Amino acid sequence: MEEERIIFQLKNLEKRIFRYFLQDQELTEKVKGMPKPTPTQLQIIGYLIKHRDEDVYQKELEKLFNLKRATVSGVLQTMEKNGLISRVVDHKDTRTKKILLNEKTKELFFIGKQRLDELEKVLFEGFSKEDLCVLQEALKQMQKNMEKFC
Repeated sequence: MEEERIIFQLKNLEKRIFRYFLQDQELTEKVKGMPKPTPTQLQIIGYLIKHRDEDVYQKELEKLFNLKRATVSGVLQTMEKNGLISRVVDHKDTRTKKILLNEKTKELFFIGKQRLDELEKVLFEGFSKEDLCVLQEALKQMQKNMEKFC
């Protein structure tokens, strides 16, 4: 049956996770007046926080998250419009823009990260450490296979 295919199960799980973040009323209350970040936006914010002492550019994010230029551009435009980030022209190369994190966004990230940690606990309940290692290795191998394929 089609619905038993692993690829469809992965896609359905991704949709449920995304819906969880969109419908999370507690998160909405904690960040009143600020838009709720999507999981991709949370990943970008997390990367910006981790590399706050470095210049970060769109090209890096494209490679890191394996996303197309147009996708990253759209995500960054939305983040900028919502006041989560700023993009400023790099004085070393005026053709590029550095991505800067706004202060309020850091608070939003830590709340979102806490919710993500809680969700991971629920998702992986009943898994042994060995199960999680096997799952992680399987996902990495699937990614490598896709890189070879396309």
